Amino acid sequence: MIIDAHLHTSGQETSEDVLQTLDDAGVDIAFLLAPFLTDPYSLEDRDSLRAGNKYLSRLVEHHTDRLVGFAVVNPLHPQAADDLEEAAGLPGIRGLKMVPTGWYPYDDCAHRVYEVAARFDLPVLFHSGIFIDGRSGRFCRPAFYEAIRDHPGLRATLAHLGWPWCDEANAVGVIDRINGVSPQDSQFRFDISFGPPPIYREEVFRKALDVIGPRSIQFGSDRFLPCSGAHIRSAIDEVNALLDQLDVSAADREAIMFRTAAEWLRLPAALSPEIA
Repeated sequence: MIIDAHLHTSGQETSEDVLQTLDDAGVDIAFLLAPFLTDPYSLEDRDSLRAGNKYLSRLVEHHTDRLVGFAVVNPLHPQAADDLEEAAGLPGIRGLKMVPTGWYPYDDCAHRVYEVAARFDLPVLFHSGIFIDGRSGRFCRPAFYEAIRDHPGLRATLAHLGWPWCDEANAVGVIDRINGVSPQDSQFRFDISFGPPPIYREEVFRKALDVIGPRSIQFGSDRFLPCSGAHIRSAIDEVNALLDQLDVSAADREAIMFRTAAEWLRLPAALSPEIA
């Protein structure tokens, strides 16, 4: 089994095309993010985000066995908490994507959104680390997300292993290990989508495996739909090649490729140890 826990929509997909892409890629379940990076959707435009969340709901609602919707809100909009409450009531929405640009994860405006996410049991996938488009990454350092601990039970994944602050991301995750909290009970997970450039990847992944462990790491392609299955498959093959290089065991591969994400979102797959 493979779960792609970080897959963008653009607002130009059909459910049938998405499912065909997943089939071609060999992906069983995908966490789909509402559009916010393609016209006419924008983090700066509240109405476009609300429309994007409704679009995503329509895309996934009849295929919730394979497609999991993640709404997007921007805490800089005063109504963001209300917008998340609206999104939480839409069919197929089971998570939240947040991108700190112009706000810090510990700001009051963010905490108001976290309160709603915790109330509706919506885990949060955060961008963490630098942006490849040149926007300032100063809002996205991994340690800033420790603000999530003010909301016990709220689960969060930091994308991209927080690159270039990967050691800081490991430090956020290992605190729970130090205090005897199991990976399954930890509030934090970390995805390996894109993240470190190739020259860094072996060192970064080895450290993450040794420090926070595979039950805290989940695969995500960070691809943008619509795309070919081969495009997503290339991300899977890249990760598998790196896991081969690091001599990662079959059980640990299962954790990275599906079990961590399934546990994070409390999917039935997490409860079936015989699934591989």
